[in-house]
Amino acid sequence: MVHPKFHTAILSATGATSCQEIEMVQSLWSGYGSIKRYALAGSKLSRVIIKHVQMPNQAHHPSGWNSDLAHLRKVKSYQVESAWYQRWQGLCDAACRTPQCYGLEQVEDEVLIILEDLDQAGFPVHLNQVSKGQLYACIRWLAHFHATFLGESPVGLWPTGTYWHLETRPDELDALEDGNLQAAAPLLDQKLKQSPFQTFVHGDAKLANFCFPPKGDQVAAVDIQYVGGGCGMKDLAYFIGSCLDEIQCEAQEQKLLAVYFDALQAALTLRPKEVDFSALEADWRALYPVAWADFHRFLKGWSPGHWKVNSYSERILSQVIDELRGT
Repeated sequence: MVHPKFHTAILSATGATSCQEIEMVQSLWSGYGSIKRYALAGSKLSRVIIKHVQMPNQAHHPSGWNSDLAHLRKVKSYQVESAWYQRWQGLCDAACRTPQCYGLEQVEDEVLIILEDLDQAGFPVHLNQVSKGQLYACIRWLAHFHATFLGESPVGLWPTGTYWHLETRPDELDALEDGNLQAAAPLLDQKLKQSPFQTFVHGDAKLANFCFPPKGDQVAAVDIQYVGGGCGMKDLAYFIGSCLDEIQCEAQEQKLLAVYFDALQAALTLRPKEVDFSALEADWRALYPVAWADFHRFLKGWSPGHWKVNSYSERILSQVIDELRGT
């Protein structure tokens, strides 16, 4: 049941005379609320997406991670998402499209985020597999996003973006059975944080969080809960691993990096950023395997039987650890 104040907030934010729920889009992770589609009357908008965050009495995590820390991390993620829409979303242009936010409302521990309906805006397609063109479009989206926020301080966001970074995942680190990886984990984290080229990372840039048009190579992204500071390679490695198998990841690695850096260079020429691109590219190329190894570290502690725990990732991890040790 939506709080009466939320109903009023929807009408006020959209200029509608009435609104009605027409579709449940999805439940939020671990029972923290829902995303629904509403129809409007009397507004220039005909539909909006309503993200309704409610704190559950007891979280039901699908992998069994139900700690106080996990709860606080989720609560913080929705605070960050609200801050993103209030302060930062307006800087995103068509090249790194995200939904517009029409309003936010909070009543006690419930939050309502009133968002543009990207289906209606021309991005109704959601994919489990991508064509080469769609893959490249997502990579270009990441490049433009990273160019937009290069050098910015993540005020109101996660100081370190992504949902798997070490500081918020001590339980998964403790669960690691790989002693060498456990010892190397802080070094991986430090290496990424020490890059002189920091930007904002989306933080959960998997294929499921990208929306596509029926035709064309544009793309939009949603679910900006784990946005924060970091090296852009964290998004790129995570995204590639979300839509390609290990053979494809290895075979296409250099081509996909070239697509990304070509797009990043083009994106930076369109924005008032003073940066030595050659130095940035050299630094981030060297950090791509580190970012890959860092996410692999999380997976091995969180879900060691996950399909992404594969021989390609293990080889990258071994090479990175050897380099960190100077061997």
